[in-house]
Amino acid sequence: METLKGKTTVDAMHDRMQLMLLPFEGFMPHLAIIRVGENPADVSYERGAKKRMEKVGVRVSTYEFPADISMEEFTEAFQFINHDDDVDGILLFCPLPRQLDEKRIREMIDPVKDVDGISPVNQAKVFAGDETGHAPCTAEAVMEVLADARIDLTGKEVAIIGRSLVVGRPLSMLMLQKNATVTICHTRTQNMEAVCRRADILVACAGKAKLVKASYVKNDAVVIDVGINEDEHGKLIGDVDFDDIADVAGKATPVPGGVGMVTTSVLAKHVIKAALARRDVEKMALRNNEG
Repeated sequence: METLKGKTTVDAMHDRMQLMLLPFEGFMPHLAIIRVGENPADVSYERGAKKRMEKVGVRVSTYEFPADISMEEFTEAFQFINHDDDVDGILLFCPLPRQLDEKRIREMIDPVKDVDGISPVNQAKVFAGDETGHAPCTAEAVMEVLADARIDLTGKEVAIIGRSLVVGRPLSMLMLQKNATVTICHTRTQNMEAVCRRADILVACAGKAKLVKASYVKNDAVVIDVGINEDEHGKLIGDVDFDDIADVAGKATPVPGGVGMVTTSVLAKHVIKAALARRDVEKMALRNNEG
């Protein structure tokens, strides 16, 4: 079995992003990271995101708020960042504490700056196949890994275990756009093993440690593990039993070192894309004023 390492994809994306940055002539696109509370997973992702942005050439500002902040206070601070012309992209960690109206906040965010695809506008664009929108970073990271491995999705059967709005559903739309035949599996799917065993490409994003065993995997299939879990020793493990599938799968991503590390590179790409889109709008407005 071939291991599809995230670093290979990250390195290739880095080179492409350097080309994307050329029109800025030294100007650095700007990402604002907004975090409420001290969720360890959010803090860890924030740390990794800041390192990735620094390597690519994206500025980062972090805004940390107490977990008990009121909706009124948070809305005022959020709108200030949302309307700041110096900010090109916003990463808002979700879910938010219960006292904050997450649905309302998702509706507030400027879709151009919404670099993790949480706004209704970007969700609609992903489902419509409109590439001007931002897909959730994890879903797009899966597509980057497959593209880097030169895996053609045309006509392939794909099974996705998990139907969240963060990975499963948007990923199914991205794969449909590449002409795959997609089945989404979930907790109510009958005989999930048999469904998955038909798939040429199997994606596990259920959030259940070592759910996928060899019995789920078609011979020589590509297995993409999006899960991030901890075992009893605190070690990171995926939704796939990597050792168990080794004699069946043709290619597979590890955890850690797979899709997860590609996600921050997708985030950086989205910030650059957002900055380019804003520059185009500014140029158009300038031309209109001159006319």
